[in-house]
Amino acid sequence: MRYAYLTLAFVVVLTVSILGFHGRTFTKPPRDVFPEWAFPGMKYQPKYKSQGPSKFFADGMADRDPPAHVVASSYGPEGQPLRDDDELYRGKGPDGQWLRGFPRALTINKAFIERGRNRFNIYCRPCHGTLGDGMGVTKYLGMGATPSYQIDRIRQMPEGEIFNTITQGKGNMQTYADKLTPEDRWAVIAYVRALQRAENGRIGDVPASHKSELGIK
Repeated sequence: MRYAYLTLAFVVVLTVSILGFHGRTFTKPPRDVFPEWAFPGMKYQPKYKSQGPSKFFADGMADRDPPAHVVASSYGPEGQPLRDDDELYRGKGPDGQWLRGFPRALTINKAFIERGRNRFNIYCRPCHGTLGDGMGVTKYLGMGATPSYQIDRIRQMPEGEIFNTITQGKGNMQTYADKLTPEDRWAVIAYVRALQRAENGRIGDVPASHKSELGIK
């Protein structure tokens, strides 16, 4: 029994010597259980992070633009054809500039905007807010400010540029290309435009055939 007490005391002293007492402030890094010398090249591998810096490239950015004339490919399991529609998949017009409006391959109707509202509420509302005013729950939690869709800069921004932001990410916003299909990204943009339009709506904008529904004579 004496050896059991001695063993227990040894374990306690050893634990305290390694972990310290509760509330103690450490001045040195914690002990490395798996040191780099034991596993060379496996623990601390050099890598670039999305939108991170790089000393290798002249512009100091790790992210690189695709080469000229590159064609975005489809990664579908059924071997779909190449995505050679720049309007739909890259947000670019025939002149190579950001597309204003929506791709000709899409049909913009109520169902399309409703789909955008659904995707917006899932992926965008936490930061951008229900009204797109930047008053999402993340702001109240102190996770940084999110710009309002109602500011003039974003209201005047080409739809293709907004599509690119959703696809590539920007600033603290990461890419949503892995969560939203190209069609869903455009649907979200259509809903955002609806939110912007509603923010500045007037009674005169309501068609005469629908004014009675609002109690307007």
